Amino acid sequence: MRQFVIAATLGAAVLVTGCATKTYVRGTVQPVQTKVDQVADQTNKQGTELDQTRKDVDKNTTQISAVGETAAGADRRAGDAMTKANQVDGRVDQTNRDLGSLRQTIANLDDYKVVNQATVLFAFNAAKLTADDKQQLDQLISGTTSLKRYFIAVEGYTDQTGSADYNLELSKRRADAVVQYLSGQHDVDFNRVHTIGFGEQKPTDTGKSRDSRAKNRRVEVKVYSADAALAAVTSSR
Repeated sequence: MRQFVIAATLGAAVLVTGCATKTYVRGTVQPVQTKVDQVADQTNKQGTELDQTRKDVDKNTTQISAVGETAAGADRRAGDAMTKANQVDGRVDQTNRDLGSLRQTIANLDDYKVVNQATVLFAFNAAKLTADDKQQLDQLISGTTSLKRYFIAVEGYTDQTGSADYNLELSKRRADAVVQYLSGQHDVDFNRVHTIGFGEQKPTDTGKSRDSRAKNRRVEVKVYSADAALAAVTSSR
């Protein structure tokens, strides 16, 4: 009986000890497990936030790249616009210079006076220079060697025989014959020669006779110079 009591007492002690151990374990482990679970939840939450942050960074990087490309494109367009603006400015400046030169030329036209002239007569329906015509032009051009500011006006004419259109073309051929001779034989600069054909306009003789018509088949060559006006301005300074 005593042994039974001892055994029962030991069993109860063991049982009590086992319960106490389980209670201790639960009391010790449970908070740790709870903390572990909290840390795990926090880690998962931070991982989710980190993933979202990475996505946001990638999105922002893409947007920044797009903005950079847009800015680069804007810079290129601005550069192109500036280049075009500079080109336009250059053309405007050149136009202004040309206009200024033209105005100066027009203003100086009054300074040019006829200093020499000759009239070359042509046969009926002809535009060829004779030996006498060439000699006359030789004498005319020899007087330009000392000139600095001059030009030569060459005006072609015809009589009233034939159509007006044909006469206009004939008058141009006659003027061209004179210009070709002056340039070919005397190296006259084309920039100094102004040529025009008037056809049957401006007749020098309005008569109907053969002699009157012969006088109208002509090329008038006039040498204009502004040297005298230039000399007068220079001497007055």
